[in-house]
Amino acid sequence: MARTDPRLPAAGNGDARLVTMTAAPSRTVPAGGGQSRDLVDALRRAGIADVDDSGLARALYSSDASLYRVLPRAVVRPRHTDEIVATLEVCRSLGVPLTARGAGTSIAGNAVGPGVVVDTSRHLHRVLRIDAEARTATVEPGLVQAALQTAARPHGLRFGPDPSTHNRCTIGGMIGNNACGSRALGYGRTSDNVVGLDVVTGTGQRLRLDGPPPAGTLDDLRALVGRELSTIRTELGRFGRQVSGYSLEHLLPERGFDVARALVGSEGTLALVLGATVRLVADAPFRGLVVLGYPTMADAADATPGLLPHGPTAVEGLDSRIVQRLRDVPAATVPDLPRGEGWLIVELTGDSVAEVTAKAQGVLADAGALDSLVVTDVAQAAAIWRIREDGAGLAARTSDGRPAHAGWEDAAVPVEQLGAYLREFEVLLAGHGLQGVPYGHFGDGCIHVRIDFPFGVDAPDGGRAAYRSFVEDAARLVARYGGSLSGEHGDGRARSELLPFMYSPAAIGAFAQVKALLDPDDVLNPGVLVRPAPLDADVRVAAAPRHRERLALAYPHDGGDFSAAVHRCTGVGKCRADLQSSGGVMCPSWVATREEKDSTRGRARVLQEMLAPGGPVNGWRAPEVHDALDLCLSCKGCSRDCPTGVDMATYKAEVLHQSYRRRLRPLSHYTLGRLPFWSDLAARAPKLVNRVLGSALGGRLAKAGAGIDRRREVPRFAARTFREEWAARPSFPAGGAPVALWVDSFTDHFAPHVAWAAARVLEAAGYRVHVPGADTCCGLTWITTGQLDAARRILSGTVESLVAAADAGWPIVGVEPSCTAVLRGEALDLVGGPAAERVAAATRTLAELLTATPGWTPPDLTGVEIVAQPHCHHASVLGWSADAALLARAGASVTRLGGCCGLAGNWGVERGHHDVSVAIAEQQLLPAVQDLGPGAVVLADGFSCRTQLDQLSDRQGQHLAELLAARLP
Repeated sequence: MARTDPRLPAAGNGDARLVTMTAAPSRTVPAGGGQSRDLVDALRRAGIADVDDSGLARALYSSDASLYRVLPRAVVRPRHTDEIVATLEVCRSLGVPLTARGAGTSIAGNAVGPGVVVDTSRHLHRVLRIDAEARTATVEPGLVQAALQTAARPHGLRFGPDPSTHNRCTIGGMIGNNACGSRALGYGRTSDNVVGLDVVTGTGQRLRLDGPPPAGTLDDLRALVGRELSTIRTELGRFGRQVSGYSLEHLLPERGFDVARALVGSEGTLALVLGATVRLVADAPFRGLVVLGYPTMADAADATPGLLPHGPTAVEGLDSRIVQRLRDVPAATVPDLPRGEGWLIVELTGDSVAEVTAKAQGVLADAGALDSLVVTDVAQAAAIWRIREDGAGLAARTSDGRPAHAGWEDAAVPVEQLGAYLREFEVLLAGHGLQGVPYGHFGDGCIHVRIDFPFGVDAPDGGRAAYRSFVEDAARLVARYGGSLSGEHGDGRARSELLPFMYSPAAIGAFAQVKALLDPDDVLNPGVLVRPAPLDADVRVAAAPRHRERLALAYPHDGGDFSAAVHRCTGVGKCRADLQSSGGVMCPSWVATREEKDSTRGRARVLQEMLAPGGPVNGWRAPEVHDALDLCLSCKGCSRDCPTGVDMATYKAEVLHQSYRRRLRPLSHYTLGRLPFWSDLAARAPKLVNRVLGSALGGRLAKAGAGIDRRREVPRFAARTFREEWAARPSFPAGGAPVALWVDSFTDHFAPHVAWAAARVLEAAGYRVHVPGADTCCGLTWITTGQLDAARRILSGTVESLVAAADAGWPIVGVEPSCTAVLRGEALDLVGGPAAERVAAATRTLAELLTATPGWTPPDLTGVEIVAQPHCHHASVLGWSADAALLARAGASVTRLGGCCGLAGNWGVERGHHDVSVAIAEQQLLPAVQDLGPGAVVLADGFSCRTQLDQLSDRQGQHLAELLAARLP
């Protein structure tokens, strides 16, 4: 029998009008072992294969992109839509809540629940049909929006709404919260673009909705609308971004009783989406941007209404504080913007560049801006859009480094009121002693903001009272302006309790009656919209304990607090996107496996649960922790590409350090993790070592003993190290500015020819090359395996050896990117102090030094085709812009690859990692080099990247030093 909630009023009951005026208690259901087992057994008996109630799965799905942490009892990843229906039947029979989830990017807490979480993104992600003539697409709910765009593009079509999370959010999730995005101004909200839905309601009724339902179907709903006509007509659908509550205006007789559109934005509380048919629109052949600078954000808002008659597809607002946050990200490239402290980004479309340019002149005439910029170059426009798309992450830190949170995230007011509303909102923030950085969809009157609510165990009540006080005042303010608590993300756990500030008791009662008709047992996403959970319950960061004791690394940006560091992850999910085509790195293992545990967000969630009291993950050595971190390559990609600054490589090093400190370690830590030490020993008899390792028996035994995958080849040691050859050099050029050529262990023992090439290039550029002493290892392999005490000792010695060169004003040029990045990064966190800071400041890549050398001219590379695979640490820590500028100046034709080669030092050769390592290489690197002509060059500065190429392809990579040295006169 289906469970009946005794608190739930029957349809038409007058008491229903008051049912959500008071929040219900928090409904987090404990996962009793026996109850969970019964649930999982029932789900499997129902034919659902992918069911997981492990501590790892529960940790991964305990949060979305919101403030909230709610541990589910089990996670279901359906392989067919029939499995969604079967899951619902099991949940109804057992009285277990069910929450639908797409990419988990919900900022309001729409996608967490205490029962079963259904993740549609893993398997249900197909485009079933595109009808180019009708301009529609039929899709499964887990399809990523960007994948739909890719499928529609050959037909000259696109799906209109495109949130900033378009490269990871799902169509089902967009339907759930009526997502809008930047271009809703031109193309409408999701509800404006839904043609039909295939759903199953909370009663188990399957409905195919592609117009008014026939007589005898949903008659009770039709009758309800008839009783509430005046309320619906006067309170709902007042302006475009009124997303809060249920969109019952679509059920009005004059709107054709469109149930499909009415379900859009219901946040999975009334029905589950099994499939959707959506409208496609013709994509404009040309786009351009007008970027307008204003003294303040409020001034930019005042100017917005006057720009709308020009027909822009988007008018977005940006604040200087967000741009500064991007400038603070290591290795980030920030495009130039016009003068001002607030900007409008106005997108125009047309059939030609001339038409777009003509429209731009009209916008400029009406803008009243301090300064302006017209952009028609696609790459430049993409760089500007990238700032806006990363806004949610960039705004997650205040100007002084404190965390800023969602919670009051996307309120909207009629656009004519926007400037006045923003000014009062800033006053409200100041009155509560809070900071926030507003930005958003100014053309629609929708404002995003992250606020530094004082959450944490040190604050009274964890900061919940201060949070509640502010959002209640903010709700009153937005209601006074005739606005909506939510303009596109939905109400979720963050705002459902606030709906009575915006709606009358009659409207609230109508919502409750609809819920009673379509989900009478309150199975679907309870605690949201109707009978809401308290907005200050289950706040993840409010209960996050501080963790500073006995840490090996400094975490200087988080006050030395490991808990604060891992809670940098707000869950926006950029790590689930395919960033490789745009030169991004994060997150290589996710791209290969598509498993949540292999995303940066998934790993951060598990680490957060490790520190949380009473959760399923207990301590540094918990198997869930090591399972989540196993496929982390320590590539540092997230340190640049994650907009909130998560650095999973650093967190992994700390976890391994804490897990194995004074304990027996995995075998590979003693072998591959101490490779420079063993290389020094091998250098005493390299020919013998190579002969032994190259033999069938010797190689097999060595791989088994070292924890190396049997399919990997062991690189050959050089007959003489670079340092030995350098010491035997008969003469050195006189004169020139001194430079310290720092040669790492990998280059010294395996690729001395690269160091020689670097020396020749530097001497040709007029430098006098000095090579520091032999004891200058960076300790990278010790760092990546968490042997941080030893790494600190090694790195301290290296800093001590190099600081004299830095103090003398010599640049220190590294050859291997990963090792060079250690001098600029980990040296500061592990060693610290003035000496490490001076060494870090003096450290340069070869390209950085050469491009800054007065009078230096690169060799002519005109006509040379180059495919460049920047090492992950090079792209993420050091920055590859100097290399790109050097190659462009030399005249080369360069294709820059994103992603990772997949080897990542010792990681890719360890047993258990080979298949994923190869899968990562197959994403970008191997396809790019497969059909290259014989004269093309594969540029790969990283020893790992060159090794991966050698072992998986018939191409050899070159270091930049080799490329330049070969063309010296």
